[in-house]
Amino acid sequence: MVKNIKYFFCLIFLAVLCGKTLATHIVGGEMYYDFVGGSTYKVTLKLYRDCINGQAPFDGQGTASPALLHVFDAAGNLVQQVNMGVPVITNVPPSINNPCIQTPNGICVEEGKYEVNITLPPLAGGYNLVYQRCCRNNSILNIITPGGTGSSYQAFIPGPEKALVNSSPRYNNFPQIFICNGLDLTFDHKATDPDGDVLVYSLCSPYNGLDGCCPMITNPPMAPGTSFCNNPPAVCPTAAIAPPYAFVNFVAPYSGSYPIASNPSLAINSSTGLLTGKPNINGQWVVGICVEEWRNGTLLSTHYRDFQFNVVTCSVTVISAVADQPSKCQGDTINFVNNSFGASTYHWDFGINEIFSDTSNIKNPTYVYPDTGVYYVTLIANPGKPCADTVKKPFYIYPRLDIAFVPQGVQCLKNNSFNFSLLGTYINSATFNWDFGSSATPNSSTIKNPSNVVFTQPGKYFVKVIGKQYTCIDSFIDSVRILARPTAIINNFPTALCDPGKISFSNGSVSEYYGGYIWSFSDGTYSYQYEPTHTFSPAGTYSVTLTMTRGAPCPDTSITSINTITVNPVPTAFYVATPTVTSIFDPLIYFENGSSSDATNFFYNFGDGGTSDFMNEQHVYQLPGTYTVVQTVYNRFGCADQAIGLIKIEPEFRFFIPNTFTPDENNLNEIFRPVTIGVSNLSFDIFDRWGQKIYTGNDLEKGWDGKFKGKMSKQDVYVWKISYLNEVTRKYETKVGHVLLLNDSGEF
Repeated sequence: MVKNIKYFFCLIFLAVLCGKTLATHIVGGEMYYDFVGGSTYKVTLKLYRDCINGQAPFDGQGTASPALLHVFDAAGNLVQQVNMGVPVITNVPPSINNPCIQTPNGICVEEGKYEVNITLPPLAGGYNLVYQRCCRNNSILNIITPGGTGSSYQAFIPGPEKALVNSSPRYNNFPQIFICNGLDLTFDHKATDPDGDVLVYSLCSPYNGLDGCCPMITNPPMAPGTSFCNNPPAVCPTAAIAPPYAFVNFVAPYSGSYPIASNPSLAINSSTGLLTGKPNINGQWVVGICVEEWRNGTLLSTHYRDFQFNVVTCSVTVISAVADQPSKCQGDTINFVNNSFGASTYHWDFGINEIFSDTSNIKNPTYVYPDTGVYYVTLIANPGKPCADTVKKPFYIYPRLDIAFVPQGVQCLKNNSFNFSLLGTYINSATFNWDFGSSATPNSSTIKNPSNVVFTQPGKYFVKVIGKQYTCIDSFIDSVRILARPTAIINNFPTALCDPGKISFSNGSVSEYYGGYIWSFSDGTYSYQYEPTHTFSPAGTYSVTLTMTRGAPCPDTSITSINTITVNPVPTAFYVATPTVTSIFDPLIYFENGSSSDATNFFYNFGDGGTSDFMNEQHVYQLPGTYTVVQTVYNRFGCADQAIGLIKIEPEFRFFIPNTFTPDENNLNEIFRPVTIGVSNLSFDIFDRWGQKIYTGNDLEKGWDGKFKGKMSKQDVYVWKISYLNEVTRKYETKVGHVLLLNDSGEF
């Protein structure tokens, strides 16, 4: 037995998570056969069940449905259906024979073993032996709807074209009852083949089988609403269907090759059947193991087994543990790191089979290996004591592998050629694979120091080299840079301008490295700015040339020119205004165009909000003031000019106010107000004979309607007072007088 607790499987079948229907709790199995002479084969079926939760019987036990073996030919035809009888039931002991680990309570796993002889004459294509059943524990973590997922156990008898006589392989040991979370796992999953055929092991996906509605062959359908059976068929099948069968549906990210949460992942040695890993999540998991049977280079059959692992937190007092080596290629000197706990003494065996001196009792020893290879190192914690633990771990002894290559400088696209030189630590027999990418010629190489690698396009490329020696792999990636030729570019700009034509040039040149710039203008001037501003005059056609120069590491020059810069002439705006100074009493002004003959469109802005697009125009100003008149003219190129002049409208002053008004609602002389010209900022007040103010206003268009507080004032003489700005003298003036209000009362 393996002693280290890290090597034990856990097949605890959790009662709380399992259903109690008849079709549950099958936790693993396998089928194999032996040729016993003539055309007779002894077929053995081993099934394992959880015998503590629900106590689901084996097929053929008591009143349960019979255990039916189905034999199919290569075309899928049912050849025989055989009742395998009553199983021989034995208990699978939970002990792992380690006093440092306490066996968990509530564990019961039983094996039901069926054996039956069948006669099958030689048949081309062979026979498939099949047994199907449902269901698995519903608490399984790595498959979808496990409580409604069945199992198919099968074996293949090859036809005479492959083997005249054959017995299938069978596994030597059933996995131990539980495995420990966080501890290294090692289990010998080796099989035996009676014929001595070559066996190749792998992890694989288990097969699905019957479902929750028809959990056993010949059973009546389950009732609607039963666990995992919502829509039962009218009748259940009386025989299994022919292979091939579907795999169970794994929950992502789990699969047949990654069936259990483990770091490192669960793995099986293809030659020895050694199963290793380190589980890291508690729970139940379904695992499938396949072993291929080869004879004289021909694959005869693939033998399947699936089983349920249960990962638990183990209660331990001593654990033997060795840290992983940082690299498989670290030379012949290994500094071992002892991660054991609960122990006070240690014994190391460094795994050299030919000698007995490769041992040490130091906690963290250093050992120098005499040769390369894989050595299985054993560490016993507390050797010779009642509570001891052992771990056995492979160590890879190979020379150091640490590669790189000399950094490459920048090269120009034209005539580029790279020579790569490998750096680092490696042996002469190491092999190398270079990947230069699809833009390189060649794009790969296996030469140690490849040369004359040419890149066909500019850019930044990543070059990777992978080194291999023995089972060790190392890689190194670095970049190379290829510079394109610089490109001088003058971005979009107006090619048609009006004299004088001012352009702010936009530089769109492209270069990975800084370059110098020379702008040459056809008027004989130059600029060394990155983006200059230049004015072209007089009217005519001009050109500009941009020369871009780049220095090391890739000296180069690029030139671009534009020869179609057109500067168009500008018309001359002119007008005559008559008069330019006048009174507000005569505010009509005449505008006569006098622009150059190439002017085709006209626009006047008279300064008071009025405009016109006639060549000659007249305009009346409504208010005195000084106005700026702008004439804008355009020619056929859209070029414009403006003429600007002033028009002065002088104010006039007039003031008149009546002395009587009659607010008698006959629409004649109803309002008392002054009549003014050239007045602004008016303030107008009315007082009765006792000095009380009965009206105030400042609007020249309004006046007093004879009312005070909404009622008509009596007929009387009233005093008025007016203050205003005389717009001619630009002085404030005040006038006072009286007015007679006449109404129907006739009383004063």
